[in-house]
Amino acid sequence: MKTALKARLLKFFRVTHGWLGIIVFPWIFVIGLTGFYLNHAQLVNGWLEREPYDESQFYNWPGARETPVADAARTAKNVWPDETVNSIREETYHGFDAYVFRKASGKIIVVRDTGHYFVKTNLSRSTFAPDGTRLDRKIYWKSVFAWLHERGWLDNTFGTWLADITAGAMVIFSLSGLYLFFAPRTKRIARRLRKLLPSKRSPAGTAPSKT
Repeated sequence: MKTALKARLLKFFRVTHGWLGIIVFPWIFVIGLTGFYLNHAQLVNGWLEREPYDESQFYNWPGARETPVADAARTAKNVWPDETVNSIREETYHGFDAYVFRKASGKIIVVRDTGHYFVKTNLSRSTFAPDGTRLDRKIYWKSVFAWLHERGWLDNTFGTWLADITAGAMVIFSLSGLYLFFAPRTKRIARRLRKLLPSKRSPAGTAPSKT
């Protein structure tokens, strides 16, 4: 390879390698971090998770009262008010009889006997008193890290594009790094390889054969 061409290639790969490193560093860091979590979830959860909130106090809560479905529907309407309710059903949740309202962003679960309610998404669950005061929030760390690992973002705004771009950038980053490492050393590597290869010269003391 001509010296001028080799110099241009080296400059191109240095610039590409450097800018890729800066641009995709946050997502490379996230992929590494989330990958570690997915392999060692139990260990990491021991650091992240708190003691569960005591929900038994709902029954003795000031202002707690039996909540008919119409009142529960008004509560659900105020959560994500721009979204319509897709379904309503009754079920037992955390040991409470509850009304479950499903919207595009998640579920609103209203406790029938006290008026407390839960707002649940794929990533978290918030617990509210009947007057709307938030009492607790639980983050589903496994879902958070899996979502980041697959999408590179915490919602569907970009689909999997960020993760796909990061994966492609990591491939280019790796290949450019290999080039930057080996290109300046090609002559030295070639010399060492020639030393390892058997010599083509005839053994000492013997004349080359004639045909």
